[in-house]
Amino acid sequence: MKAKQAREQSDHKQTMDMVNHPPHYNKAGIETIDAIMAATDGGSEYYLQGNILKYVWRYRYKNGVEDLEKALWYLNKLIEIKRDDTS
Repeated sequence: MKAKQAREQSDHKQTMDMVNHPPHYNKAGIETIDAIMAATDGGSEYYLQGNILKYVWRYRYKNGVEDLEKALWYLNKLIEIKRDDTS
């Protein structure tokens, strides 16, 4: 019974995008990252940089490749912002 439950939970997690759109960061149609970016304005770069560091720092000890993918997501977001600043 426990093996079946674990398998079902694993299958459910695989269907969710835990890197780009984790469901626990989207309430009432608003993604947390969008709210943070709007609220922090100029400080958003520091928020992104901190998350990049956090996920690279912990990947060996927590979620492995998934944490590296999260770090990459935040890095890509930071690059997007910097490119928008120069155009």
